[in-house]
Amino acid sequence: MANAFKNAKLVIQSTAGDVYTCPSATVAIVIGCQVANVSAASEEVEVWWTDASDSNAVVYLVKDVVIPTKASLAPIAGKLVLAAGDKIRAQGQTNNDAEITVSVLEIS
Repeated sequence: MANAFKNAKLVIQSTAGDVYTCPSATVAIVIGCQVANVSAASEEVEVWWTDASDSNAVVYLVKDVVIPTKASLAPIAGKLVLAAGDKIRAQGQTNNDAEITVSVLEIS
């Protein structure tokens, strides 16, 4: 088994975007996730993961959460295990006003 630490990032848009997708033949342990509001106004965001083994069912980590200007939010309070094909996705109210970073340990 090979282990690799990886980071993924996304500038959040007003349409849903993929932050991280767990590769095939891999299990990923999300060890950190942070959303930063980089704008001069409050920003509303949603972060969720999709379960590839359950018809890409959506499971929200945070929904319609307002992040104050120049503040951050950690939507995952512990670890999250993702299987092959599972995704972490995010969407904001305004384009380019928030950024998300995810750190994972991939085990393949």
